[in-house]
Amino acid sequence: MKACVITAPGGPESLSLADVPFEATRPDHAVMRITASGVNRADILQRQGRYPAPSGAPAWPGLEAAGTLLSAPASSPWSAGDRVCALLPGGGYAERAAVEPSLLLPVPVGVSDVEAASLVEAACTVLSNLDEADARPGETLLVHGGSGGVGTAAIQIAKARGMRVITTAGGPERASRCAALGADVALDHRADDWVQAVRDLGGADVIVDVVGAAYLDANLRSLRTGGRLVVIGMQKGARGEFDLGMLLAKRARVIGTTLRARPLAERSAIVARVREEVWPLVPDRVRPIVHATVPLDRAADAHRLLESGEVFGKVVLTIA
Repeated sequence: MKACVITAPGGPESLSLADVPFEATRPDHAVMRITASGVNRADILQRQGRYPAPSGAPAWPGLEAAGTLLSAPASSPWSAGDRVCALLPGGGYAERAAVEPSLLLPVPVGVSDVEAASLVEAACTVLSNLDEADARPGETLLVHGGSGGVGTAAIQIAKARGMRVITTAGGPERASRCAALGADVALDHRADDWVQAVRDLGGADVIVDVVGAAYLDANLRSLRTGGRLVVIGMQKGARGEFDLGMLLAKRARVIGTTLRARPLAERSAIVARVREEVWPLVPDRVRPIVHATVPLDRAADAHRLLESGEVFGKVVLTIA
């Protein structure tokens, strides 16, 4: 089968379409023919050699995909021909994937494979981190990177859960689009003093942050007493400083999470929660946001586009 492999750690040019063997699957795995695969920043880190695939996963990137089942274990609720999407430990940049059945979701009614492939990883990330933070209706969520794949999903999911949502995005046009998705307040982090703006609004109960070290102290200053900061990315650094005295005075919590590295049982539980809580909201209240589609053989261009910082929502690879 065709897969987009990493020839050596490096830039987008290190992605190359190649013929690879489809490895024999365990009898308890389903096999899906992939038609679309979401592109995530974790894929860029893997391409750069900074986020290796976990043991047992294919070497090529791809954390989410959609398509049609070719086969499924008799013990599972799935059948050949089902339209599905999947949370993957890797291997989505290919024509086929072997999938643990508990990581499969049905493609929601009224949603294309491209849209479904754009939403799986983001929905699982958002819901699991809101749960980690014990986020409750009526609380205020600050989500950074509101124009990204996780951010656009977080705005919509949090609003559906009854939260007030503040978000940051780069530029007035992107902030305006975040507001159109449901953000109560959308701030331009390039021009606005977002820390002061959040404090003027009473502070945040929960912050979901993809930026990392550069925002660590600012995030703590933006929290209310009893607030929870959930760090899910390190786009601007992995090491930072903040005032421990402020952390203690606010009785705040700093939580770090990942999704890909969790044990299978935890990932399966998250997928089940997404099916129960998020999938009934798609597409009426939680709408997949696809910025662009790119053919698999141009995956390098998809990575360049994501790294440009101009993407609103997700980039999705299409696979003939």
